[in-house]
Amino acid sequence: MGKKRKRGSHFGWLQIIILLQFFLLAHSTSQRIHKKDSDDDDDQMYYPPVQLHLFADHVVLDNGIVNVSLSTPGGMVTAIEYNGIDNLLQFDYKENNRGYWDLVWSKPDHPHDVFDKLDGDSFEVIMEDENQVEISFLRTWNSSETELPLNIDKRYIMLRGSSGFYSYAIFERLEGWPDVNISQGRIVFKLQQNLFRYMAVSDDRQRIMPTSEDRDNGEALDYPEAVLLTNPANNFLRGEVDDKYQYSSDNKDNRVHGWICTDPPTGFWIITPSNEFKTAGPVKQDLTSHAGPISLSMFFSTHYAGQPLILKFRDGEPWKKVFGPVFVYLNSVLEGDEPLALWSDAKEQMLIETESWPYDFPKSDDFPYADQRGTVSGRLVVRDSYISDRLIIARSAYIGLAPPGEPGSWQRENKGYQFWTETDDMGYFLINGIRSGNYSLYAWIPGFIGDYKCDVQIEVRPGCKIRLGYIIYDPPRNGPTLWEIGIPDRTAAEFFVPDPNPTLMNQLYNIQPDKFRQYGLWDRYTDLYPDEDLVYTIGSSVYQTDWYFAHVNRNIGNKTYVPTTWKILFELDDVDESANYTLQIALASANDAELQVRINDETTETPYFKTGLIGKDNAIARHGIHGLYWLYSVSIPGSILVCTTTNTILLTQSRGSTPWKGIMYDYIRFEAPASNIQP
Repeated sequence: MGKKRKRGSHFGWLQIIILLQFFLLAHSTSQRIHKKDSDDDDDQMYYPPVQLHLFADHVVLDNGIVNVSLSTPGGMVTAIEYNGIDNLLQFDYKENNRGYWDLVWSKPDHPHDVFDKLDGDSFEVIMEDENQVEISFLRTWNSSETELPLNIDKRYIMLRGSSGFYSYAIFERLEGWPDVNISQGRIVFKLQQNLFRYMAVSDDRQRIMPTSEDRDNGEALDYPEAVLLTNPANNFLRGEVDDKYQYSSDNKDNRVHGWICTDPPTGFWIITPSNEFKTAGPVKQDLTSHAGPISLSMFFSTHYAGQPLILKFRDGEPWKKVFGPVFVYLNSVLEGDEPLALWSDAKEQMLIETESWPYDFPKSDDFPYADQRGTVSGRLVVRDSYISDRLIIARSAYIGLAPPGEPGSWQRENKGYQFWTETDDMGYFLINGIRSGNYSLYAWIPGFIGDYKCDVQIEVRPGCKIRLGYIIYDPPRNGPTLWEIGIPDRTAAEFFVPDPNPTLMNQLYNIQPDKFRQYGLWDRYTDLYPDEDLVYTIGSSVYQTDWYFAHVNRNIGNKTYVPTTWKILFELDDVDESANYTLQIALASANDAELQVRINDETTETPYFKTGLIGKDNAIARHGIHGLYWLYSVSIPGSILVCTTTNTILLTQSRGSTPWKGIMYDYIRFEAPASNIQP
């Protein structure tokens, strides 16, 4: 017994030593990388309390890890002190040009854009204790003003033990207020140029970036955002193109991005825990971080969509919406440690933030907590008897709730909230954290054309759990497939993307798949097809190499661009002259374009079908592989087809004059007439 007690005593001391070592290791790690988990409330007492310091013209939020200075009553972020750096922001800029919210707006009868940095009129402390401080910067509109008819409430939150701060805003219009257009809303942070040189947008999109001075000294290209770096401070960048649109991301992929300083090793990150407050759904593209160094939190814009996403308020329409919160996360490692560990840590923190959504600490009554929200679940399947006699599981489908509208209207919706998820391998889905309200349920499924919309409007109430059961989508189809080009996934990524002009490269995109982000690919079509346009032969051509990713104009010299006509050649074993065939054309993008379709007659001036002028998404110029989605079903009488010789479908993009007028195809399918006997 004595030996056993003695051995137990030794073992007890060993446990204490091991626990002490773990404590010291954890303490050491916390000094290098600070995290704030929603489950860490019991650990808050190990950190200093949050303090709010009030001065004549500014306030300071301080939790012992980071302190943030904001002007009063304007609410501009003038300084962020962290990791021994007095100010992460570019301190020689004006105080209203370092960290700020802004909107771009105009009056309908005077369409000149106004860039408004939303300077506050008053300051208020919403909450202040040792664990949390929330402050508000208000600007209230009245009828005697000619400025933006919108009430602005900008909020900033600092939590105890949190390595960063949160920001959100409530925008409100009351009934009867003047008409206005609002085209962009965001938060901007401009960091110290001599510190932050390395940018990370995703695992495979990160690099050393040029400075603002490098861009100023470079050669302007076809539009102001694109610059050829002719004399950069870092010679490695010489001869590259820099363009902020090369670093855009879909909303669904835009969860964390930012910058790394190597001396001292410090990270600055924008974390977006939810997309419920962003416009136009999960595949809306927008800016992230770019040369400056600048980091953005984009809430809404017309980028990659155009005028449909301008918020237009008419006839005194009231409106209120909460944007955010987003998290500005700061991290660091010890001197000599690998700075790229900061990116890995930022991704981990992003997961913590997304799993904590909806947050339980914002104090606005307009931000509902989890118990005030609802859930919707179900299973999505596809019915297409020309593919399978059985229902088809809708794997990896995008399904979501958005304000009521027509099928597909979510991609142009810009005033309400949207809640999206992906189905699992069995087609099941669960949408959590839905605000109370009336919604339509929408979906689109990779591998199938068209948009699903539930016939029944869905009312979400606080705490509700709505189980929809099986949901069946019947995609557009009039007959069996005779041939097809591409993959119906709403992008042109599967088609041929050429190498860029070697004098206009971004080296980042030479070593990873997103080659379409290279500058100037619109002119590469002319290089590949200098005299004759693209011809695609069904049965021998391959869309991955023989179908150009964008239907663009030809440069005939002296910056003159003319329309182009592509041909699809195909043969039919027999033709039912009394029946109709169907040409399904799904577009991934359109910009100031008109698609004309002719059948077996390239001499006729009158096309068999035309879309009319469509699109303003500018995805070709902005290196996007998609913009807004368009679907056309063209009925073709069998009487104009032939079975003895080759049929030709001619696709003309008829609008010339510039390199960026054009379309991107998502998918093309030619269907035979429906038969009386189902396959």
